[in-house]
Order: sequence, then structure tokens, then C-alpha cells
Amino acid sequence: MGGWRGRGGAAKMESVALVAPVTALEFAGDVLLAGTGPEVVAFRLSGGGTAARRSVLREASVQGLRAEPGRGPAARVAVFGGRWLAVLAVRRGGPGGGPLLALCGGGAARELGARVWEARWAPGGRLALALGGGAVALYEWRGGGRWLRRASCGGAGALRCAVLAGAGWERLALAAGTAAGAVVMWRAAAAAAPRRELRGHRGAVLALCYAAARGLLASASEDRSVRLWAVGDLGGGDGDGACLLVCYGHGARVAAVVLRGSLPVSAGEDGACLEWGVSGDVRRERRGHRGALRALALRPAGGRLATGGDDGGVRLWRPRRATPAAVAALGAPERPRAVVLAGPRRVLVLGEAGGLAAFEAAQGRWAPVLPAPAAGGTRAVLAAAPLPGGDEALCALAGSDGRLLLFVLSSPGTAASLRLFEGAVLGLSWAPRPGLPSATAATLLASGPEGEMLWLDVAHRPGQAPCVRLMGRYLLPPCKQRWHTCAAFLPQEELLVCGDRRGSLLLFPCSSSSRRAAESTGIANGVADSVGEDSSSELELSCLSHKGVLPLESPLSVLFGLHGKTGVTSVTCHKGYIYSTGRDGVYRQLHLRDQQLEVLRKHRPCKGLQWIEELRFTPDGDLLVLGFHADNFVVWSSRTSENLHCIPCGGGHRSWSYCSSPWAEVFAFIKSGDVMLYCCEAEPCEQQVLLASLHGREITCVRRLGAMEVPGHVALNVLVTSSEDTTACVLALSERSRAAVPLARLSDHISSVRTLALAGPTGPGDKGFGEEGLSALLFSAGGRAQIECYRLLCAGDPESAVESLESAVACQVIHVASHRLDEHWERKKNRHKLVKMDPETRYMCLSVVPGTSTKQLLTPWKFLAAACSDGSVRVFGLLEAARNLVLVAESFHHQRCVLKVEAFLHTGTGGERRHLLCSAATDGSIAFWDITSPITDATAALHRAEGEMQPLALGVPLLTIMAHSCGVNSLHVSKVTEGQYLVASGSDDGSIHICLLEVALGKGEAAAGTCLQILERVSRPCAHAAHVTGIRVLRPDLLLSASVDQRLTLWRWGPGGLVPLSTTFFHVPDLAELDCWEVAEAGGELRYYCVLCGQGLEMLCGTAPSEPSPLEAPQEWAGVQHIPVPAYLGRALCPSL
Repeated sequence: MGGWRGRGGAAKMESVALVAPVTALEFAGDVLLAGTGPEVVAFRLSGGGTAARRSVLREASVQGLRAEPGRGPAARVAVFGGRWLAVLAVRRGGPGGGPLLALCGGGAARELGARVWEARWAPGGRLALALGGGAVALYEWRGGGRWLRRASCGGAGALRCAVLAGAGWERLALAAGTAAGAVVMWRAAAAAAPRRELRGHRGAVLALCYAAARGLLASASEDRSVRLWAVGDLGGGDGDGACLLVCYGHGARVAAVVLRGSLPVSAGEDGACLEWGVSGDVRRERRGHRGALRALALRPAGGRLATGGDDGGVRLWRPRRATPAAVAALGAPERPRAVVLAGPRRVLVLGEAGGLAAFEAAQGRWAPVLPAPAAGGTRAVLAAAPLPGGDEALCALAGSDGRLLLFVLSSPGTAASLRLFEGAVLGLSWAPRPGLPSATAATLLASGPEGEMLWLDVAHRPGQAPCVRLMGRYLLPPCKQRWHTCAAFLPQEELLVCGDRRGSLLLFPCSSSSRRAAESTGIANGVADSVGEDSSSELELSCLSHKGVLPLESPLSVLFGLHGKTGVTSVTCHKGYIYSTGRDGVYRQLHLRDQQLEVLRKHRPCKGLQWIEELRFTPDGDLLVLGFHADNFVVWSSRTSENLHCIPCGGGHRSWSYCSSPWAEVFAFIKSGDVMLYCCEAEPCEQQVLLASLHGREITCVRRLGAMEVPGHVALNVLVTSSEDTTACVLALSERSRAAVPLARLSDHISSVRTLALAGPTGPGDKGFGEEGLSALLFSAGGRAQIECYRLLCAGDPESAVESLESAVACQVIHVASHRLDEHWERKKNRHKLVKMDPETRYMCLSVVPGTSTKQLLTPWKFLAAACSDGSVRVFGLLEAARNLVLVAESFHHQRCVLKVEAFLHTGTGGERRHLLCSAATDGSIAFWDITSPITDATAALHRAEGEMQPLALGVPLLTIMAHSCGVNSLHVSKVTEGQYLVASGSDDGSIHICLLEVALGKGEAAAGTCLQILERVSRPCAHAAHVTGIRVLRPDLLLSASVDQRLTLWRWGPGGLVPLSTTFFHVPDLAELDCWEVAEAGGELRYYCVLCGQGLEMLCGTAPSEPSPLEAPQEWAGVQHIPVPAYLGRALCPSL
């Protein structure tokens, strides 16, 4: 890895963790190898074991992996990328039973002088190589490495990919894809002119795959197509190869292709892996990655596929059955009204006339259960609770006359019939209740007129009618559609949570109702009723008379219309949290606080899922989301981000039912006046996640939350990242495994998330770590002028296995507040007199104003500064208790895009505090503001207006300097000594600027202002070869800068100016941001950590060089400019506050 390569014996800085796009995949026996950045990761496919990692290439990403065939348990693999080549040995016996990786042939990668497009193992263990410029060579990699044969291919043009075939130099053939869209073929022994040329693609050919046994060549292109060619022997014949297949189906460029038999399988930048049919149609589509796919590999033994892409994830796909399960019409005996699955093998159907029939899937026939009622009322509501141990179920049937029938499905003749309401029964649902034996009893909730809901405990006994006990009566809030749709009992508290048709979530007490119910007798104790006749009047009167014993309970907590007007579809309790779903396409996570329901956050599982019906938590930790995507019923896996089932059913507005069992997945629904059944045999999950996905697009910002001690692991660094893919992610980065594991994903943004800011962390000792873990406020902002605020709570999970990093840390996310400028503008009373804000305004940078909770500001308000693309600097106020985020002040001083802001606190000798702000724009200017007065005025205005106010004017800056000739992409302010601050900035032109700022406070009321003075300015032109997008002041004499040129440079600042100490190469292209922190080791040694983000994520660490001796002579360095401070900057500036 890279290190501090510098002068003066500077300590090395090493890469300790890396997340990069997966650019190469290869199967080597029982091991899958993945190339991510310069590293190779090895996964053992059977028997488990820890994944092995090794850095192989120095300054290049792995572009290809080629395993030597027929090596048995130990294999050699050629690794190449850019101009670099290495050979890796893969053996068993690694940590935890995993694979072991070791470098061969001298132990280091070799630079060959030309780009390596392809490698193939030749007889004798040598390597045949396809090189840049259209060359083919035979290379002996052992020893010092030497060329055996080499030839240049005439008419090659600009190559984009290549494939080699043949054994020995005389039979070696090369096929290469060109930027012009052609596939050109040569023989190595006669490479002066191409043997053949295949044309058809309209864009550059990006990938090739050749099957020598079948004489087939597959090509993938940036024109989004895959073509299959019959070429025979790759190096023989002069005839044109026939194009057998042209496949269109990808929505973006096709990056990789392999041949499964005689048909291609391709992976594209649209994130899809497509398996093609004989007519060029898509036979199977596989999705799950969060971004573009870059690599694809096929294991011939077993037919498993591996995919990798820009999200840094690796997934293994098992082959599924050739013919998917079909939907069959069952031919219902009468027109159906409602359908319910009583287990995977039995379908219950309620007809429009009121008759109940069952379809036995094993026999394939219908059987009558209950006849239609002879007279009076109709049956319209059906609910069934499956009983343990088979297809038996406890059924409830009700209708417009207020009567309820309860019976066991195997003996419908012995039913309990009771009159619940004077009017119709509007809703029925079964709910599991803690403490009630599920084998012999169940809980039924029934809704009737005027919002009344009854809680009934139902016990069944073989050969007898069910026994019913009225346990409670509840009153739903007034609304047009006043009945419940779902309910759940909280496992540890005597509370009932239910959702209604209006979309509200309600919390009811259970303790008082159950105590009164225990004193009363049962409504029906084994009284059988002939369901074909009218019920016993004594039984009906008994039910109605028992209502007077129990009072109507009102809800303790109401979240009215939480899921909109379309209703709540399910309520689930899991690990102490409450989850509710609705037809608004989101599910919400809630908890109880002082017997009040409080929403923590809302989740939108995937794009286009308009209706969520239910959540199911699996034993292996996955969350399955059941719902409707357009007119399809889908089962969505949150862990693999894929549809496990997608059934065209016409939508969820009709009656339907879903059942999952170890034997089958069954879905029944009503369509076209009949009952339709989808039955799919259960099989292992098709997709296996070997390496977790992070972000599908560029990571725009990274912030460190803190470190956590987890048993069995080195201290984990908890980071927060944001991305162009509209999400933010909380992740744990492990130095031991060198991998990142996502803990939580935040998906509330509608556009890209560009910047993050943390307020905190807070905890015992105000250091962010304590017995409860880490806690901090997170602000995220980006496109569409949107800011989201969350409370993050990270702690060790005591219920998890210590060897599983994924479950070792639990992260709870609470959504606190949000703000959008367009919504703020709509609330303005005089908006018709104003110019509407630009809806495309982006927040470029955020900074939390420190030290606002002081004696001067006796409020819990926190303040946030934002740099905006519309030329403004804005300040927001957050009241966390009220979940209110308000725009309090703004200024358009810069008149151009503001790229960076940095807030800092100055404390005077008498304890006086000043909140200062530094802002930088695209013209290279840096402005310094005193925002103490606007914050004080805003706090008073917010207190008077109860959280609402018109934005104040931020005023004009105290001082503005021209630090750069173009945009400022990085900015950091650090306190040097009392009253002095070092302001470091980096620019688009690769320059670094440093100024020493002195802050003083005016004496007396007449001069109660803030005085700024520039003591020194230093500029380093061309400090980097590209944009400087990250800069940090580590200590008063030490500076760290990072650039798009992938160089991390350590600088010493002192009397001699800005002097480079060392440079480290890092492996994150398109660097966007960095964050730094220091850790004190046990021996007192101080280590600095740095995390960088862009097209990936990398963490590096190293010890700091010793501080210079005061006796050392200052050393001048070429290229450093000491900028004289003008008179108007040198004097104190003391505007009145």
C-alpha cells in the first residue's frame, strides 16, 4: 500500500480499509476471486470461512483475473490492470477456514510498459498477453520476468477489450474490440494484417467472450446490444463470421458478457444481469446491485453466476428452475367476493351469495364448507387464522346483520354464532396475543357501526363449538371510514396498536379491559349452532348484554391520517419497535414514549412500490416487503434489493391472500370473476451477498461519527456517507476485515445528497461514546434545496453473534426534521411580490455552528450554516424537541455559487463568545462573517413566534480576501493559539492558500464589535496536479491535502512557508471529500486517520512526524509565495454588531 514517502524520516501512512468498484471476477475451483481497486478478495463458496484480502497491484485497479486451468486445490491466478501484472497463488488454510492468498514470482507486481488488455495461460505455465497498441506477446513471469515472443498486430486501431485463444505461439489468436465498433482478429504468428473483421455494433465494443468448443464469440457494446457470432476457430479462416443473434434489452452500456452454453449472459451499467434466449429475448433478469455492473463470471460446474459493480458489492446467483411458476384459474363454484389462504394447500372463497367453499390444492377440487344463508343479511367479511401443525384454521365469518360465525375449518357444523352489533360488521382481523396459547386459542378483533371495536378471545376444542370471551371494547376516532384494518398486541406492555381505514394509527390500553373481562363469564361456552338456521336468541342477547360490563375505551395515542386516506394495511412488532405499512408506499418505524406513539422514521423500500401490505422479518435477518408495484404483487427483499416474486394480478384493490411456508410460496387473488392461484415451490434464495453494496454512484461526502468497541473485533469506525444515488449510509469500517458494512440507509432525499454535517457526537463526557454507544445529530443536504435531519444512535447489539460484523452493531435512526426551500416559499404571505426561488438550487456544503447552547443563548436551538448554489449563505435553526427546522437568516453577498462554509467559535478573554463563519465561492474569494447577532435575534424571534419567522438579513461580511483564481473546493479552519486561527483552502487550479487570522473583541459598549486582522498569507501554486478537494489542518504546523490526482500530501507550515513532507498515492478516483481524526495509542503515540471518498472509500492511518526543533533554521521551498498583506487587510476591522 501507499505510505508517507517523504523527507526527514516521516512515518508511513498505510491504507487500512478500502471500498472500491468491483472490476473483475473469476472462479478458481471452490474460490471466487474479485478485483476491487488494487486488491483481490477471495471467497470460499463451500464451507464458509473468512474472506481473504490482499493488495496486489500498486497504482492500478484490477481489470482482469485469469485462473490457470487444472491446478486442483491450489491455483495460480494472473492479475492484471493498467500496465501492471502479478501472479497470485490461491490455497486453503486461511483464517477461519477461508482461502489464503500469496504472491508468486518474486512477490511483487511488475510494470510492463504497455496496458494489459487480456491474459491467458499458455503451456509451460507462461502467460500470453494482449497489450495496448495492438500487440500480442508470450511472457515468462517467473524469475525476473522476460519476454519470449512479441508481435505487433497491424490495423488494430484503438482497442477497448480483447480475448485470446489457442495453445502455443503458432496457434495463438487474438480477437479485439475497437472503439469504432468492430471486432478484429489476428493470429500471433502472422499478425501483420487482421485475419477477419466483424462489424455490426454502432458503438465501441467493451467486452468479448469466446467459447472454443462451440466456435462462438459474444460481444457487448456501448450501443446497449449483445451480439453472438459464429467464428469457428478464432485464428483460422478468412471468411466473415455470421451474426447469429442480436440482443437488445439493456438500458445502458453493456460492460461484460459470458457464454452459458450457446447463449450469452450480459451485465450492464443499468444494473441488470440479463440471460438471453434463442430468439434474442430476455429469458431471465437479475437485479440487486445499487449501481452499474462492471464484472461478470460464470462457474461451469453448477452454473452459478457472480456479479460485481460500482457499488463495491459482490453477489452470487444460483440457477433457478427453467420454467417459472404460472398463474392458474381455479374455476370457483360461484362468483367470489373474498379469498383467504388457510395454509399453502387450501384456498377459502366467500361467494357473493354468502356460501363458503374450499379448494384443496392436493386433490385439485372444490369442497363446500358452508351453504349460503337462507334469509336475512349477507356475509361479506372473512378472516382465517391458521393453526399450528397443518392446514387447519380457525375461521370467522360476518356480514351486514351483525352476526359472527366462528368455527374450525375441519368441522364447520359445530360453530359458535353470536350477535356482535345492531348493524353490520365492517372489519375482522386475527391478532396474535402474548400469553395466549396459539395451538388452542386466538384473538379476534371486530369493528362495527359508530366506530366500536370488540376484542374477543376465541378458544377451540375438538368436536365442540369455539368458546368466546369478550375482553374489551374500544372506540375509534370519528371519520368517514370508521373501522379497523389491522392490529397487534405489544409483547411486553398491556397495550394494543391498531390501524384504521382512514390511515390512522391508534394505541389502546388492555390491562383494565382484561381485568374486567376476567371477572365476567364467557359469551359462548361450547354452544353449538346449526349454521344453516338462525342463531339462538339467548346466545345473541348474551353477547349484547356483556357489552355493558365493559366500558368503551378511548385511545391513549392517535396519529391521525399517518398513512394518508387509503388506510393502514398492517402493524408489526419486532425487537421493541412498531412497524406500520400503508397504501402510501412507505412503512414507518415507531416506538413508545410515555404511552405515546412516536414516529422514528419512514422508509420507502424501492422506487415504484405504491402499496405496501405487510412486513415479514425472516430468521436470517432479512426484511421482506409485501406489496404492489403497478399491477403486480411483489415480495421485495431489503437485504438483496430484489423482487423474490413478481406476480401479475391486476393490482391490490381486489381481494387476495399470500402464504409462505417451507414448502411453497402461494398467492391467491380474484380476477375476471374467478379465483386465480400462483404456487411456487420453495427453494434456496437465488442471490447470495458475498460483499455488501455501499452506494451505486459517486460518494460525495464522508463524516466520522466515532469509534465503537465490539467484542471479537478491532475498534470499529462508524462513518456516514452521502452519494449521488440520493441516499446516505451509516456504515461500520473494520480495519481487520478491511471492509465496510452498512448499518442503516437513509433514503428521504429526492435528489443527490452532496454534503453532511454532524452535531456531536454527544454522550458521557461529551465525547460521543459511553455505555449506550454513539449519538449525534446528522444533517444531510443536496439537490432540490432539501435538508434532512436525523438523530443517530449506534450501540452494540447484545443479541447478535460476535463473529458477524453485520449484526454486531445496531444503528437506530430517528428522523427529526426536514426543510425544502420551495415549501418555505409557498408559506410566504407576500410571495406574489417576490421572485420565486430556483427549484434547482443545491446545497453545496453544511457546517454546524458550535457553542450555541450557552448563557447567551438559553434555548435548545441548534444552528446550521449552508452554502448554496444560488449565491446565498443561509443559516437554519433546529429545535429538536419540536422537530422544527427553520430558515433564520440569509445573504446573497457572493452573487455566485458558494462552494464551502465553515463555522467556528471564538471566546474572548472575558468569556465573551462570537460565532464566526467562513464562506468560499467559485470566484476564489473567502468571506468572514460574524453571525452572533443574527443568531441571537433569530432565537428571540423564534421564541416569540413559536418556531416560525421570516428570515433575517445576514448582513455583510467583516472581511473578504481573494485567495484563489477560481473555485474553492476545500476549506478548513483550525485554532492555533488564543485568538488566532489558521484558514486553509484548496482550489480548482490545484493551489493551496493559508492565512493566519487574528480575532479580537472591541472594548466597551461603544466598540462592541468583532475585529479581524490577517497576520500572514501563504500560497502554494500547483500544489497538486488537479482540483484540491480535501484539506485539513492537523496541528498548527501540519497540513494534509488531497486532490483528484489521487495524491495525499502532508505539508509543514512554518517560517519557511509551506513545505511538502511526503506524498501517498490513494486508490479513490474522483476524490470528493475527506475527513480526519486523531487517536492516542496506549503508549502515548498519536496516530492520524484519514478517510477519503469519491468513486469508492478508503481509510488510511499513520503516525505524525515530530515537531520541528526551535533551533532548526527555516528552510525556504521553491514555489511558495508569501503574499504581502495589504494595509486595508492588516488593520483591525471592527464593525458594530
